[in-house]
Amino acid sequence: MKEKKVVEIEERIPKLKERRKQRTNRRLIFYVSIFFFLMLMIVYFQSSFSQIQHLKIEGNVFASDEWIETQSQLLEEVSMWNINESDISKRISEHDAINEVSISREWLNTVVLRVNEFESIAYIRDDQSYLPVLESGEIFDSNQESKVTPHDAPILHDFENEEARKTMVSQLTETSTGMRNRISDIFLAPVENDPYRLTIFMNDGFVVSSTANNFAERIVSYPSVVEQLDPDVAGIVHMRINPYFERFETEEEEEEEEEGFESEG
Repeated sequence: MKEKKVVEIEERIPKLKERRKQRTNRRLIFYVSIFFFLMLMIVYFQSSFSQIQHLKIEGNVFASDEWIETQSQLLEEVSMWNINESDISKRISEHDAINEVSISREWLNTVVLRVNEFESIAYIRDDQSYLPVLESGEIFDSNQESKVTPHDAPILHDFENEEARKTMVSQLTETSTGMRNRISDIFLAPVENDPYRLTIFMNDGFVVSSTANNFAERIVSYPSVVEQLDPDVAGIVHMRINPYFERFETEEEEEEEEEGFESEG
């Protein structure tokens, strides 16, 4: 019986040695892998491979890629892992059209700048071109950075009064996009009792009289008002506290009135 046990142990010894050798080899491979990984990380951080090589700029319309790239200073041998996001965002946000910037990393050497610009609420004519009026109230002078053509917002006329312009822009910001798209031109036409009086030409052919004060609230009911009007009858839609339609007198009606006046005379 003892002899049988000795034989079984002798048979198992090579297998135990093999298993121990395998465990040792696996442990060695693990430590060697960690060593090489750490070496690669050290080489990566100490070499130009860790520097930003590519810059992606997204979301900008008014600000040029070149201006944003220059302001970011990210392609000036900056490490991927040494990005001062606060300083970069502050520098880029100096642009009149830029509201905020978000920064993210992509792969080993690419940084993405996502730009959020102020919305263009209106346009204002300047010599032979049009300048966007941003939701911040500022007129963005592109300085030929990018040509703009009014197509997605109303055109403001005679708004040299800065306070009136900012009031109008503030109200347009509160006005729905659908409603703004129905407006073609807005003229500031002050009268004695209302320095913010407006004459507005709509894309559907109607003319509106209103005021910049509380304009967003006053213009809300415009669609329901014009639904009840005959588009072939010319006149002014007064959008104030109580909206109403004032019909233009035609030439025939004026002549009839004059004739009636003469006959009475």
